[in-house]
Amino acid sequence: MNFFERRKILKNTNSFDLTPIKLVDHEVEENGFVSLLMPKVYNKLMKLILEPKLKSKFIKIKLDEIGSSVWLSIDNKKNISVIAKELVDKFNDKIQPVEERLPKFFSQLYEQKFITFKELEGD
Repeated sequence: MNFFERRKILKNTNSFDLTPIKLVDHEVEENGFVSLLMPKVYNKLMKLILEPKLKSKFIKIKLDEIGSSVWLSIDNKKNISVIAKELVDKFNDKIQPVEERLPKFFSQLYEQKFITFKELEGD
């Protein structure tokens, strides 16, 4: 699926109907918050050359309490609507307005290539 086909699907789909799929690993810190592990090097040849010299293979992207809960809710099966309901049950007013905040957060995760959506995995 090319860029334009993915863009058309995302534009014509209610964001709450999308099912997020994780593309990166994570660690749960002592405080219960999540750090996403973004690889420093993607190129296979560069990995062979550079990774042995690096202190860490990953850049850690630290999430706050709500972001951590969102990330841990992603199971590659639940759509954003189900995740939103779970978060409202857990955080009540703290996450409001969830209808605005959650799609923006998932959009950022998608743009940074931390997630994709099941609906885009047609190939």
